[in-house]
Amino acid sequence: MKKNTSSRALPRAQTVAQNTLDTIERFMHIETVSGIVLLLAALMALIWANSPFSESYQALWHAPLMIGIGNFQFSQSLHFWVNDALMTVFFLVVGMEIRHEAHGGSLSDIRQAALPIAAALGGVMVPALIYLILNHGSSGQHGWAVPTATDIAFAVGVLALLGKSVPANVRVFLLALAIIDDIIAVLIIAVFYSGGLNFLGFALAGVGLLLVLGLQRIGVGSALAYVLPGAVVWAGLLIAGIHPTLAGVVLGLMTPVAPILTRERPTEMLARAASELLGKKDNDGAFTTAAFKRPLKELHVAKRELLAPVARVQMTLHPWVAFLIMPLFALANAGVDLGGIDFASESAMHVMAGVIAALVLGKPLGVIAVSWLMVRLGWCQLPPGVTWHGICLIGLLAGIGFTMSIFIAMLAFEDASLLAAAKCGVLIASSLAAVLGLAWGRFKYHSNE
Repeated sequence: MKKNTSSRALPRAQTVAQNTLDTIERFMHIETVSGIVLLLAALMALIWANSPFSESYQALWHAPLMIGIGNFQFSQSLHFWVNDALMTVFFLVVGMEIRHEAHGGSLSDIRQAALPIAAALGGVMVPALIYLILNHGSSGQHGWAVPTATDIAFAVGVLALLGKSVPANVRVFLLALAIIDDIIAVLIIAVFYSGGLNFLGFALAGVGLLLVLGLQRIGVGSALAYVLPGAVVWAGLLIAGIHPTLAGVVLGLMTPVAPILTRERPTEMLARAASELLGKKDNDGAFTTAAFKRPLKELHVAKRELLAPVARVQMTLHPWVAFLIMPLFALANAGVDLGGIDFASESAMHVMAGVIAALVLGKPLGVIAVSWLMVRLGWCQLPPGVTWHGICLIGLLAGIGFTMSIFIAMLAFEDASLLAAAKCGVLIASSLAAVLGLAWGRFKYHSNE
């Protein structure tokens, strides 16, 4: 009688390990958790920077880290590698999200996207105006763009804390608004916060982009093949005087939204390769080395091409960005030395007040007022399930600036006191916006009304 080998009992240790890994994987895809990790990293940085061990905090991020090949050596601080290199991966995911939403998501239909676009523009212009009013003519006015951005991870994480009582379209609206915010922030960085331009760097970046297009043209689907061309684009923008993290956005926007064409459909390839593997067993039911190499390679290609590159790469990078890159960025940049803020300095206080007022008041005011105006004029309409209570909630949560706001602050201010004041303002404002958003959501969606 033939022995049934279709299923086998696994050792208990292996079963426990597999279940644990599956739980961790599900855990790492919960947006609330990533927001909590980000918050903990920021709190750790703030405590560390104001503790008796504050010197070690500064020493860590200013420690040099060098890469080199032969006579070529490139040495920068650990702070640079986090902010200018690792954050490129964050911007790559942002670019892919924009690409995905523009192709078949909430930004694909102009009628559906019109209201979030208008609301996002209001949420950028009003905070910038409030900040400039409070900092007009001072040395802090260069930071006008600091309170214009919304942190997607924090905002969506806080929204998730309100549970399923909040309509799904409120989340979609907030995501669309935050993505448009990111687009505007990227444009602001490129136009207003880049250094003197070096056209040799643009030429090098162009070579990298041509390499990317060439690989796409010949049907190379492996993401690893694009690492070297991506590094060339990054180096080119760095030399050109454009902030190199923008390379991530450019590459993200170039990521294909459709699987690469293959001679067979991926599902058909999977079925054929699996059938071929099952037919090439020896008497003991084990695969022979020579027999399974080609079918396994085809299985790998078919599995890879089941999803479009823009979705596949984004899914792969999401845990790394959410649980490594963004917490590292928070740890490296949220450590504001409160003793380094000159509270007697009028400019520093104006910067802090401007950031807080712009994020906490300006963001909801801009989002709500422009949304109301667009609906009142008949140019847009509220999405199904989204009421004005929902728009108010979105406006409040849009005031959570954190990651992008701190990032822009570091580009805007060279003065250490002003930078510390801006960072402190961002932390205070983001915390207030989160609390106000939670309070409003609890009141409107968990009450009897």
